[in-house]
Amino acid sequence: MDRLCAVVPDFPSPGIMFRDLTPVFSDAEAFRAVVDAVSEPFAGSFDAVAGVEARGFLLAAAVAYATGTGVVTVRKAGKLPRAVYSESYDLEYGQATLEIHQADLPEGARVLVLDDVLATGGTLVAACALLEKAGAVVVGAGVVLELGGLEGRTSLAGRRVHTLKTV
Repeated sequence: MDRLCAVVPDFPSPGIMFRDLTPVFSDAEAFRAVVDAVSEPFAGSFDAVAGVEARGFLLAAAVAYATGTGVVTVRKAGKLPRAVYSESYDLEYGQATLEIHQADLPEGARVLVLDDVLATGGTLVAACALLEKAGAVVVGAGVVLELGGLEGRTSLAGRRVHTLKTV
């Protein structure tokens, strides 16, 4: 996987070393391996997969298809047309808000949250809070890459987090 992760300096702002995993998604063998590996520890424990915009959508859709479960999109603010739940949070380089449709999950649905990278943890913390606001039970979070120096796992204390690689 190392050869399939591009490091982009100063994106989206100076001083940020952006880890771009899109090359993994374009490599069929690597993508299949990532999909299987990120979901395997949670096998049988979830009814739906929530993908965080945007690369999390790719992972979540593939995992949902592979496991025969539903998929929910966790979107940036203003992108969803029906009534939503919202959750605002801090990023390592700004602020953002995530939203989900209020009617996308039944009460008590068990949800696995997926994203590509765990940095400071703010995005995953907000996604989990949003899903719980909707009445779902978050069974855990899976990511392809964890940026260990940013302590994102600490913000997810008490949650089951599975990472394929830490840098």
